[in-house]
Amino acid sequence: MSHDVLTRQIGSSGITASAVGLGTWAIGGWMWGGTDEANSIAAIHASIDEGISLIDTAPAYGFGVAEEIVGKALKGRRDQVVLATKCGLVWHTRKGNHFFDHDGMPVHRYLGGDAIVYEVEQSLRRLGTDYIDHYITHWQDPTTPIAETMEALLKLKDQGKIRSIGASNVSSTELDAYITGGGLDAIQEEFSMVKPDIGATLVPVCQRAGVSILSYSSLALGLLSGRIGPDRVFEGDDQRKDSPRFSIANRQKVARLMDAIRPVAADRNASEAQIVVAWTIQQPGITFALCGARNPQQARENARAGRIRLTPEEIEQISEAAAQHLIDLDA
Repeated sequence: MSHDVLTRQIGSSGITASAVGLGTWAIGGWMWGGTDEANSIAAIHASIDEGISLIDTAPAYGFGVAEEIVGKALKGRRDQVVLATKCGLVWHTRKGNHFFDHDGMPVHRYLGGDAIVYEVEQSLRRLGTDYIDHYITHWQDPTTPIAETMEALLKLKDQGKIRSIGASNVSSTELDAYITGGGLDAIQEEFSMVKPDIGATLVPVCQRAGVSILSYSSLALGLLSGRIGPDRVFEGDDQRKDSPRFSIANRQKVARLMDAIRPVAADRNASEAQIVVAWTIQQPGITFALCGARNPQQARENARAGRIRLTPEEIEQISEAAAQHLIDLDA
C-alpha cells in the first residue's frame, strides 16, 4: 500500500519516520479515564495501515500498561515501525528527585546510569522487542549530570539496544548540555498553537545543531481538535476536568479560532484537527507531531493529516487567526 505520508529523519541517526506519529499516553489510561485494550490495539494497527511509522510510548503511561499494549499490537509488525520510548520516571528506586505519588507509590525523576540500564531491559520486555529505535529521557533529573546520563545512553547505543537518543521536557541550559555532550538526535517538547513558546527558545538552538523536534500535545489535549466545545463536561480522573486551559473562556476563544480554520478544512476536505496537525508539522524546526488515538477512526484521521501540505498562504492565514483569537489564553 503506497502512502504519500510525509516522512522525516530523526536528527543525524539516519532513521526516517512519519512526520505524524502516534502518541500513546491516553492508551495507558492513567489520567485519561481508563483504557480499552482491544480498541487501543486496533488504533495502533490502523495507524500503521495508514502509513504512520512513528509510535511513541513510555513506561509511565499507565505504569507499563501502554508499553505492554504497544508490544501486543506490534507482534509480527515490529519492522514496520520506528518505536520510541522513554526512561527517567522511576518507581523501582527512590534515588533522584521526587516528582509525584501515584496511588501512594513515590515516582522519582532519576537518570543515573544504573537506572537507565535497568529501565531499558524492562521496556524491551514489555514491548516484546530487542531494540528501541528512539530512547528518550522523559523528564530531567537535577541530581544527575547530563554527561553521566549520556554516557549510559551511548553505551546502550553501542550495544544495539537503542538506535538514537532523545531528551524531553528540557530547559535551554539542559538542551545546551545535551548538545555539548554529543549524540543527541531529538528533543520532545510540548508545542501547539496554544503553547508556541519553544519557537522562540529551543527551536533555533535545535535548528543550528541539527536536532529534530517531536512536538507533543499538538492538539493541546484535544482542545484544538474542533470537538471540545464550551459545553463539554469532563469526569473521573480526566486531567482536563480542573485544568485552566479548558476553562469555558478558553474554549470560547478556541471556538472562534476553529471558525477561522473551517474554510481551509472545507477546501481540503479535512477536519479542523487535521488542519491543526498539518500546520504544526509545517512550523519551523518542528519535525514530528505526536497525536493520540484511542480508536481506529481517530488513528486514521491523524494519519491523513500527514498527507496535507498547506500552502504558505494557508499557513499564514491560520497563524494570524491563532495570534488574534488565542491571545491571553490560560495555557
